Amino acid sequence: MVEVTDERRQRIADFIEPLRVRPGSAVDLSRDFDPGYRSDQLRKKKDGVELLNAGIALLADYQRRLAAENSHGVLMCLQSLDAGGKDGTIRHVMSGVNPQGVRVSSFKVPSAAELAHDYLWRYAARLPARGEIGIFNRSHYEEVLVVRVHPEALARQRLDAIGDGIWDRRYREINDWERYLVDNGITVVKLFLNLSKEEQRVRFLKRIDVPERNWKFSAADARERRRWDDYQHAFSQMLSATSTEKAPWYVIPADRKWFARICAGAVLAQALIDIDPQYPTVDADALRDLADAKRELEAQAPGGAAPDPFAPSHDGHGHHRTNGHGKTKGKGKGSSKGNRSRSDAGTGTRAKPR
Repeated sequence: MVEVTDERRQRIADFIEPLRVRPGSAVDLSRDFDPGYRSDQLRKKKDGVELLNAGIALLADYQRRLAAENSHGVLMCLQSLDAGGKDGTIRHVMSGVNPQGVRVSSFKVPSAAELAHDYLWRYAARLPARGEIGIFNRSHYEEVLVVRVHPEALARQRLDAIGDGIWDRRYREINDWERYLVDNGITVVKLFLNLSKEEQRVRFLKRIDVPERNWKFSAADARERRRWDDYQHAFSQMLSATSTEKAPWYVIPADRKWFARICAGAVLAQALIDIDPQYPTVDADALRDLADAKRELEAQAPGGAAPDPFAPSHDGHGHHRTNGHGKTKGKGKGSSKGNRSRSDAGTGTRAKPR
């Protein structure tokens, strides 16, 4: 289990606070959030490697506890423009967790069956269960982003009334839906990967110039880039209207992929720390059943095998856990490593004098 001290908890909270969209604030992306932002503590990529690895280990531990407790779920929504780094963020940040406890859903152009339902239907069908982390690679916010920039997509939804008030109505509906999810044990984590126009241009060129990346680029990407200002306005309006106390937005500076991944991991880690899932405890009856099963299994040990390789044993110097093969670890009688320093144990060499 990864220990999260009060100091570490506060350090994570302080790190992500500049990324949080204050509920009720009016956001202007070009003014309020810098895609190239870095914290003072992390100026270089090499400084973030250890921190990212520590964050991955922390997420793995908390995900195991989340699954074991089976009381809460986590929904992480990822939004960005093309080439914003959503896939890479998922791949790196979630690299240490058990795949059985994570489900990634990507949402493309809605199918005919999906268009036959309300606009939140297909997203509700992919919500995480209790004990799971669900990731929406693009999310229900497409319904106030792409659909807003391309009104023809809205027309396909066959609504009775389409007017200027539809976006305020959808913001309200989305806020109500997310409040419902939170009230029912699903923590909603919302990340917008904020990419600069120049960095997007560079990443597009890389996808064109490197043959192995050609599949990631299409002519549609270039067409959407022409609507850059429209998307910036739509994102600003979305962040202003839907960053709430129960489900705030975090704007992740995405020009540096390594820093974006650390930020995304920190926000998700904070959400899990706040949930604080715990491994279930068993009652007295269950403990008696465990003791009975333990005695039965110990009695089945073949000759020469330890009855319980994982039980504490005593060698005259203190209690030590066994190594899983009936032999005690550490110093003591019969240990070939008893006279070796900790720094060179297992290397076959002696530690050099300082």
